[in-house]
Amino acid sequence: MPSTLYRYLTNVPGVRSGRTIIEGTRIGVHDVVGLVVNGACIDDACRSFPGVTRAQVYECLAYYEDHRAEIDDLVAGQMCDPRK
Repeated sequence: MPSTLYRYLTNVPGVRSGRTIIEGTRIGVHDVVGLVVNGACIDDACRSFPGVTRAQVYECLAYYEDHRAEIDDLVAGQMCDPRK
């Protein structure tokens, strides 16, 4: 599914290796999802990324539902190497 179906998400060549990010930031969907799948609530995710709204977090989770395997791989890689 192309990211154009998501209001707050985009892909920018050269930013975060072209991975899907929250528009206007360098915060990857996998960054937000990584927090939530490891026990953070929506408000915790917003506090962890100042300026990110609840709507943006929910959209990251919607993207995750549509691209679960891709995001699971990125989250798993991030757990091994937190610089990703």
